[in-house]
Amino acid sequence: MSLPPAALPAVHLSAPRYVLGEQVADHTSIDNLLERARRFKMAPRAELWGWGAIRRTAKSLEALAVESARATVAAAGADPAGIDCLILCSTRFPGGPRTHGGFVEKVMSGIGLVDAAVTGLTLNRCTNLLTGIRTAHALVAAGTHRRVLVVTTDRVTDESVRMENFALFSDGSASCLISADADPLGADTYEILAGAAAQDPTSLDWSHEISSELARTVNRRILDAVGMKLDEIDGLLHPNLFKPLIALKERQAGFTRQQLHLDNITRFGHCFAADPLINLVDRQDAGELRPGGHYLLASSVPGSRVGVLLRASSPVTPDRGEN
Repeated sequence: MSLPPAALPAVHLSAPRYVLGEQVADHTSIDNLLERARRFKMAPRAELWGWGAIRRTAKSLEALAVESARATVAAAGADPAGIDCLILCSTRFPGGPRTHGGFVEKVMSGIGLVDAAVTGLTLNRCTNLLTGIRTAHALVAAGTHRRVLVVTTDRVTDESVRMENFALFSDGSASCLISADADPLGADTYEILAGAAAQDPTSLDWSHEISSELARTVNRRILDAVGMKLDEIDGLLHPNLFKPLIALKERQAGFTRQQLHLDNITRFGHCFAADPLINLVDRQDAGELRPGGHYLLASSVPGSRVGVLLRASSPVTPDRGEN
């Protein structure tokens, strides 16, 4: 049985950063967009779905991972040699066992990590990043590691599936540092108050819909653990799926329209598992987060929901420039 949050030492998420594909393109550049829309029985109305810009990259997965991770490490004022664990997430790692060692080596050496234990996460699909954050939280709370770097990196390798029936995809990477340190130098810092996951094994197949019931279960587990109500959450940082889908599913889960953040759906669509952290960074940079505010990172895929509740513990300092 896990200990209640009050019985655990404080753990913080610091210096969230992200990078997107360097090639900015309009959704009309997707060659088979209208064909896919007809296949999915979707009216070709960009304003309805939130079709806008997408971001493509010519960079490798490891190059994207290194870029966002180095930004996190620099913003946290951390010595890479002092990071003792790396959790590396992707929905599809390239190659197989013969190539994965080289992939990890490129990421570690690119970041400057010396002797960090490495864990790879992939089977959780677009909840990979939040699953990695929850894993890092548990490792730090248990005293197994002190500073854990969590990185997610993904890109579309087949342009014919850049559009799915739930989102337009962009390439990119996001990262953050999970540690017992309350105030890393120069970093935007959040205390991790609680986290939860819920799964329905019978609906994990891709053909099923996202479940609002699983979202309600995760909400209940998190809020009960910290003695809060849903309307006390200042903002939900959700995945950037099509606007009607997010609005419907999250409203069914109990959130209000004011708690949602839909702007990034049109700005660059769905960046795999990175969306909740991307949305946190962008709201932070826009001055929309308040010290002491409560923000829920959450992501759903068919059959699974993961959430992590944060409390902002440092002033917002938008000093990164434009992504």
